[in-house]
Amino acid sequence: MNSATVRSLLVRGMLAGLAAGLLALLVAYLLGEPQVDAAIAFEDAHAHEHEAEVVSRAVQSTAGLATGVLVYGVALGGIAALAYCFALGRAGRFGPRATALLLAGAAFGAVYLVPFLKYPANPPSVGDPDSIGTRTALYFLMIALSVLLAVAAALLGKRLAPRLGTWYATVAALAAFTAAVGLAYAFLPAVNELPADFPALLLWKFRLSALGVQLTLWTVFGLLFGELAERAVGVRAGAAPRGADGGAVPSAR
Repeated sequence: MNSATVRSLLVRGMLAGLAAGLLALLVAYLLGEPQVDAAIAFEDAHAHEHEAEVVSRAVQSTAGLATGVLVYGVALGGIAALAYCFALGRAGRFGPRATALLLAGAAFGAVYLVPFLKYPANPPSVGDPDSIGTRTALYFLMIALSVLLAVAAALLGKRLAPRLGTWYATVAALAAFTAAVGLAYAFLPAVNELPADFPALLLWKFRLSALGVQLTLWTVFGLLFGELAERAVGVRAGAAPRGADGGAVPSAR
């Protein structure tokens, strides 16, 4: 894959990430912000002291939220596009669109879902401020472990495929990934700083909305970037897409 194609895919990935971020922003505003407001109201009702806000809640829920989600979408779009350049032609007999969806699904699982199941999202008003550094470090450690284990599982599946076949190699790789993640869950410390009287329904809705934002982001990105990538590598023009090693990629649409 030549540098011009890589640049084109990078730009398209960032644009797809921006578009996905816009839809994720809508989900976050409609589903997530009401839960954040309710959590802050719970904290205000139970707190003895109230700290002055550096940034007003109105700014946090509008401009601050938009900036965070859109920058996040563009950044992840660019990183995913670079990963796509490497994966195209190496992820089996998948065309550009299928590879984009496969990559988006794997990224959603490894970067968000697996860490989320160990350290689920809590409303910003919940938790001990003194432990935020430890909680953040543990969460990013889980992300790093999840991504490394996902890469290792992909390499294992590729190595086993000639002997076991694609299906059984994939099953074996997924089983190994699940077992390794289970060990990580068991050995990493748990974090539970929720107040005993925090409303369970509010917590459930907040976590569900957080999951919905990420699912929207990665689903829209996978669909949109797949379409843009297919045009970039020349499938619609009749040219065979080229893998990262220069070999032609069979189209499976």
